[in-house]
Amino acid sequence: MERQQKSYPEVKFLSYKDRKRILVTGGAGFVGSHLVDQLMLQGHEVTVADNFFTGRKRNIEHWIGHENFELLNHDIVNPLFIEVNEIYHLASPASPPHYMYNPIKTLKTNAVGTINMLGLAKRVRAKMLLASTSEVYGDPEIHPQDEEYWGHVNPIGPRACYDEGKRVAETMCYAYQQQEKVDIRVARIFNTFGPRMHMNDGRVVSNFIIQALQNQPMTVYGNGTQTRSFQYVTDLVDGLVGLMNSNYTRPVNLGNPEEHTIMDFAKIIRNLVGNDVEIVNKPAMQDDPQRRKPDISRAKQFLGWLPKVPMMVGINKTISYFRNELSRQQHSERNIWSPDQPLK
Repeated sequence: MERQQKSYPEVKFLSYKDRKRILVTGGAGFVGSHLVDQLMLQGHEVTVADNFFTGRKRNIEHWIGHENFELLNHDIVNPLFIEVNEIYHLASPASPPHYMYNPIKTLKTNAVGTINMLGLAKRVRAKMLLASTSEVYGDPEIHPQDEEYWGHVNPIGPRACYDEGKRVAETMCYAYQQQEKVDIRVARIFNTFGPRMHMNDGRVVSNFIIQALQNQPMTVYGNGTQTRSFQYVTDLVDGLVGLMNSNYTRPVNLGNPEEHTIMDFAKIIRNLVGNDVEIVNKPAMQDDPQRRKPDISRAKQFLGWLPKVPMMVGINKTISYFRNELSRQQHSERNIWSPDQPLK
């Protein structure tokens, strides 16, 4: 039987002078897959390296088979020898349940994995962007947090494998920049949400949406007065690409400075889902940051970047995605989030 021709989203044509070969580690994950979408649509050749610990093949399956796309089932704790012009280094579990599941693996991914990617960048003279995190600030003592703040981190707490893993990854980047002249970029990413989030990643947004959709009590850890700032994933991707394409080499916060308490956020999601479920308090998590809000002056000044997607628009898109995900009964019901779906 003749196989049906697969159709792909329309990508821009770039000549060989403008087309870059780009490696995205963790490219099958939540943020990575959205980044892959943008880079593919721009016409570049994209290679994804992912070990599928939290990434999923169906986040990027709409590109599999495209001549500009390649997928490697690879754990970056092992060296990778390929030719690339740019490296977006996103590989790492990023939600507390995932990075606490195997703390040593988390540390190795962020330490050994980052060394391997910096070594690759050095060998092939590629530019490398490290996806760091607001967790490098720990439970901050200043508010909002700017890039000059050194942080307040418990080095032996349950979150330390991630917090200190990312801190040492940043240290390595600047050591390679100084000693080996590697061209590096560092993005400190604040709370991000959107379609393709992992169903059980334990993050605030996915927890609240799934609990509300399933008519279960919404769990708030602590008294709910702790604050977070949430950005929609496409805003983050714009910031990552903008940072890579800039000449700015110091760390840059990427986040939405619109701050909400966790309790307020629970009520917003409950109202948008439309199920009048109970909100229950549970004991606070150890070392949970009390306040989190980025100072994005640097991103504004050097990248011309600002989050554009209103929070309510982003949350509704995410609720719609999770509603479809929960209604899946068969493998053939795909719930593919297409990269060209409008944000209206």
